[in-house]
Amino acid sequence: MIALIDYGMGNLHSVHKALQHVGLDVKITSSRQDIIDSAGIVLPGVGAFPAAMNNLRSLDITETLISEIVRGKPYLGICLGLQLLFSRGDEGGGAEGLNLFSGEVVRFRSNVKIPHMGWNQLQIKKQTDHFSNIQGGSFFYFVHSYYVCPEDKTIIAAETFYGEDFCSAVARDNIFAVQFHPEKSQKAGLRMLANFGKLCR
Repeated sequence: MIALIDYGMGNLHSVHKALQHVGLDVKITSSRQDIIDSAGIVLPGVGAFPAAMNNLRSLDITETLISEIVRGKPYLGICLGLQLLFSRGDEGGGAEGLNLFSGEVVRFRSNVKIPHMGWNQLQIKKQTDHFSNIQGGSFFYFVHSYYVCPEDKTIIAAETFYGEDFCSAVARDNIFAVQFHPEKSQKAGLRMLANFGKLCR
């Protein structure tokens, strides 16, 4: 069973539908026991970084999430699910993140339209199983105003250009997280979700 974490931050049902479409057994949950019992964790989300962290803490699942990820359980973060892995987010006066990766989440600084919304390309920097049968230059769907700045550049799995090159995916060990929305990215996105599913089996 894949635990799809419900913490009140949007786009849950489209992710659920996409994961089911690729044949995965998925449970929408905010239960600590479900997270522990799961074969993999998916943390989606659309919205503000501070509110997301507050919601996770109010559900009392923050430590469980961290411990299961550290223990080696496959993790897929989508949009906010990527950003929350980092030390700190600048949005809304700033907030501490899960601190699994060192680095900040910052607003686009270039003279570009914000939010970055629509289709854009991935420059794959590190080949992982999640990118199996996905070509560099493939288009994925983005909606965001902030992006992650990892201190450890070796975790950057993909970059995307929007006024500047920014980190659009990270990978290390069992952790894979993306700024774009695979559930809205048609064939390439569904392939990525299916690849994650294989790692959970």
